[in-house]
Amino acid sequence: MTKKNVLFLCTGNSCRSQMAEGWARHFHGDAIQPYSAGIEAHGMNPNAMAVMKEAGVDISGQSSKLADTVKDVPLDLVITVCGHADENCPMFLTKAKTVHVGFDDPPKLAKDAKTEEEALDAYRRVRDEIRDFIQNQLPEKLREV
Repeated sequence: MTKKNVLFLCTGNSCRSQMAEGWARHFHGDAIQPYSAGIEAHGMNPNAMAVMKEAGVDISGQSSKLADTVKDVPLDLVITVCGHADENCPMFLTKAKTVHVGFDDPPKLAKDAKTEEEALDAYRRVRDEIRDFIQNQLPEKLREV
C-alpha cells in the first residue's frame, strides 16, 4: 500500500501544523506520510512541544519549514489549519486536494493567561481538538482523495 502524502499548512509552522503532523504520524503513520509547513517559518513553539509530549507524542525532532520545502513532494492532500494559510495557500500546493480545518491559535489564546498553567491549558485545548480531527475525521478526508 502506498502512503498518502498529507501536508498540514499554517502561517508560521510553529504550533498547530506541527501538532497535526505529530498526531498524524502517531495515529496514521502506516497509511500516510505527514508533513507540516508554513507561509512563514517561526521556529518550534516550546509550549506546543511540551503539551504534545504530555500526551505521549514527541515532536521535538520536527522543524519549522516554509511551504516551498515540500514543492517537489507529490501531495495528495493539503489541510490548512488557520485562516491566513487558507487565504494565502501557495499556488503550487493547490494541485492537491485542499481542505480547510481551522483551529484557534494557542499563543493568542494564552496571551492573557494569568499563570503558566492557564497558558498551557489553551495549548492543551487546541492540541486535543487537533487530535480529535486527526483521529476521527482525517481518515474520511483521505478516502476522498
